[in-house]
Amino acid sequence: MDTMSLRAGDLVEVRSEAEILATLDERGELEGLPFMPEMLKFCGQRLTVHKVAHKLCDTLYKTGLRRMDSAVHLLGARCDGADHGGCQTACSLYWKEAWIKRVDPADLPSDGVPDSRLLPLLEVNTRKPAGEDGSERYSCQATELLRAAPKPLPMADLTQFVTDVRTRNAGLGATLRAVAIGLYNRFQHVTRTRLPKALLINKGRPWGHMTGTVRGRTPVTTLDLRPGELVRIKSKQDILDTVNEDLANRGMNFDAELARYCGQTARVRARVDRCLDERTGRLLEMKTPCIVLEDVVCAGVHSLNCPREFFPFWREIWLERVTDGG
Repeated sequence: MDTMSLRAGDLVEVRSEAEILATLDERGELEGLPFMPEMLKFCGQRLTVHKVAHKLCDTLYKTGLRRMDSAVHLLGARCDGADHGGCQTACSLYWKEAWIKRVDPADLPSDGVPDSRLLPLLEVNTRKPAGEDGSERYSCQATELLRAAPKPLPMADLTQFVTDVRTRNAGLGATLRAVAIGLYNRFQHVTRTRLPKALLINKGRPWGHMTGTVRGRTPVTTLDLRPGELVRIKSKQDILDTVNEDLANRGMNFDAELARYCGQTARVRARVDRCLDERTGRLLEMKTPCIVLEDVVCAGVHSLNCPREFFPFWREIWLERVTDGG
């Protein structure tokens, strides 16, 4: 549970390099969470709490939610990957409460105290031991999340939903919807493992009830989209006609969180061709680049209000280019 009682919308200031260094161990971490070189540029800045990061979904091993203590996400503070091989995932950074302080808008900004020892400590800890094939491996907040959040958070722990509403992470209506979807998906999981197929509801599929139609190799479309271009996300059925039974198009999944945006228009934020594998720390070069869209994030609707808000990746075949007046 957070100790500063922060809520979404609160104004905070990132502490100075010297103050942050005093909180870190020899690995450049606090309670298993790395402070990364990409975070240094925010030192001394005033930012708004976007979400209280009291929980997170495990994207490494799909074990469900994990509990995180005393951390927040700040508005506009995402990793640019500059010190991690140019990773373009743009993860929302985690900020321990020890690295920030609450401020009043009328207060004068603090004088930053640089510390020449901090950057070398952070840089050396961005690397893991090389892989068996000699490949370079990286360490970042995403690769170390299960060390920073080792405790599972079961759905039965209802205090998490009270925290969601109290911290303004989500409204009461959104929280009730997330709980209802979570209960339905757990019911479907149980029935898939215990009932014959003839007795399953919607074939035991989770909320959204989506089925890919492609058998064999999935299709490819190249639009060569660039940042700033306006696109429309295709209809759900049009996208389902491009994915297989696992809802994947050449290894990239289309899920219910993405389906929520079908039919909407958005601008291209970036064309992504490299990202870190969170399990191994290896930098992956994509054979077919994918797209991330401005303000199109995983909102946690289907993951019990998880506040991570990562940018989902879109295949170009799931999008169509439109003109600003189209």
